[in-house]
Amino acid sequence: MGQVDGFMKYNRENPPLRDPKERVKDYKEVYVPLEKEKLKTNAARCMDCGVPFCHNGCPLGNNIPDFNDAVYRGSWEEAIQILSSTNNFPEFTGRICPAPCEASCVLSINNKPVTIEYIEKSIAETAFEKGYIKANPPYTRTGKRVAVIGSGPAGLAAAAQLNKAGHWVTVFERSDRVGGLLRYGIPDFKLEKSVIERRVRLMEQEGIIFRTNAHVGVNVSAQHLQKKFDAVVICGGASAPRDLPIPGRSLKGVHFAMEFLPQQNKRVAGDKIFSGDILATGKNVLVIGGGDTGSDCVGTSNRQGAASVTQIELLAKPPLQRTDSNPWPLWPMVLMTSSSHEEGVNRQWAILTKEFLGDNNGRLTGLKVVDIKCGVNAQGKMGFEEIAGTERVLPCELALLAIGFTGAEKSGMVEELNLELDERTNIKTENYMTSQEGIFAAGDIRRGQSLVVWAISEGREAARAVDTWLMGSSNLESKDESFLNMAKIA
Repeated sequence: MGQVDGFMKYNRENPPLRDPKERVKDYKEVYVPLEKEKLKTNAARCMDCGVPFCHNGCPLGNNIPDFNDAVYRGSWEEAIQILSSTNNFPEFTGRICPAPCEASCVLSINNKPVTIEYIEKSIAETAFEKGYIKANPPYTRTGKRVAVIGSGPAGLAAAAQLNKAGHWVTVFERSDRVGGLLRYGIPDFKLEKSVIERRVRLMEQEGIIFRTNAHVGVNVSAQHLQKKFDAVVICGGASAPRDLPIPGRSLKGVHFAMEFLPQQNKRVAGDKIFSGDILATGKNVLVIGGGDTGSDCVGTSNRQGAASVTQIELLAKPPLQRTDSNPWPLWPMVLMTSSSHEEGVNRQWAILTKEFLGDNNGRLTGLKVVDIKCGVNAQGKMGFEEIAGTERVLPCELALLAIGFTGAEKSGMVEELNLELDERTNIKTENYMTSQEGIFAAGDIRRGQSLVVWAISEGREAARAVDTWLMGSSNLESKDESFLNMAKIA
């Protein structure tokens, strides 16, 4: 490393956040960039580890110590070359990844980890600024044609890699704009959509064709694609939301988070909403679910001018520090506080939902809940019991269900192609190929609801499997090979 004692000299310095009172007035990203000199000292904290656990913590296997060293030396072109060798979209992951690499950083044992995620974002933005990231179409074409269904992170990664291999790639997206989850699932205050559009323009210049409003299995025949293309890669996501089937679920004002969040992204893009506005303005909002999607609902509700925002979670409140049963380098099961939480929310844990309550016009007025005690039952399984005397009603006129997804949508292309599903109702694959020869699957539709960084990894690995199936071998990078190469260097 460029400065082997940097971790002893410098403290972790996060990029500053804009004032909460100001940032809730708009949908711009919440962070303010750090000066280049502070980036250098942050990168200098990367230790000369004997075993850099951050590699294993990252689903993409990013070569983190090497790009940190390049940043410390001011070699930005070298840094983006290292980072791009494993990650197609560092400008995405540098903004919205929960950074499992940082949880595995050796410094995390008794200190604060290296700011890997922010350094990654800074490498990407500096590379765009300096012109190091530009369209790079393949020199030759194989003549093979591949259809990619879905333009979320998995679909974009698969398309980028397959195009790099020289295949002609067409991406089919059911929405009106490219991006999938990135476009309509993640608020602009976390990922401004100009970041997606910048990357998509490059991909188009490299020869990738995007077809929007193309809902495969609805207005585009999946079987037609199967016949027309040499291979098909399904990256449709785990888009079937988990419901909350309790009394009063049909009241006006109870919505899935993924009905609420896409609407606001459309408004920010300048679109009109024709299917009925879902707005938090002036309402008591109740967000059910304590994950990232729930946090996004909190931030969006505050920006819409909610009267109050409450977020409830079935599980008990996590500890502030790791417990003995959750040692490094495992993912820390500790209390996470997002920028949205800092903008204002009443968070409550260990709460069971009992019934949605409404008025005579069928409009939501509240949610009946009860406190619970979590623990292990006699059968050795996690369970809970209600705490007597704690039943109460939380007032709300808008309830948002952010409790995850149950897997792939079963109708449409899955039924049309007669694809086999696994026990978790995801598309079943072997080396990314489904039960139908020549049809592959990647991302959440294959592995279940997961992280954007995992989706990119899935897309890359599926592309290698497709390339190998089409051509007999592949020169595309694989995660396993990147680990082997790093081991040889070490």
